[in-house]
Amino acid sequence: MSSRDEAYNRLLRLALSEFSDIVEGTKIVEGKLRLLLSEQSFIDIWFSEKKRGVYAYHWERKNINGSIYRHDNLPDKEARKLKTFPKHFHNGSQEAISESHLSDQPQEALRSILLFVRSVIQARR
Repeated sequence: MSSRDEAYNRLLRLALSEFSDIVEGTKIVEGKLRLLLSEQSFIDIWFSEKKRGVYAYHWERKNINGSIYRHDNLPDKEARKLKTFPKHFHNGSQEAISESHLSDQPQEALRSILLFVRSVIQARR
């Protein structure tokens, strides 16, 4: 089992145990860990196998209201002006980019993201 697979396994256990109210299931899709959410949206988590520490956490809500939310640290020319570059956050759309203060520790990062997701889902109820 690769170190990426081990990281995905730790994260899926965290998601299912601590956020079972919003996470309904998990699967691996094209090298990404996918968390299936209660509102019929999903989060894809991707860690690079080639470059240690490179990640993306992408919440896909296009089928609900057209939005996406993504924390990543891939160099993006639109994020160069940010103090946290290369870390940045796509806040609702690909074009809406702001600073990301997401932890570099995967479990802490996922907790932060899932707390945000929970607050958005609960606000819609």
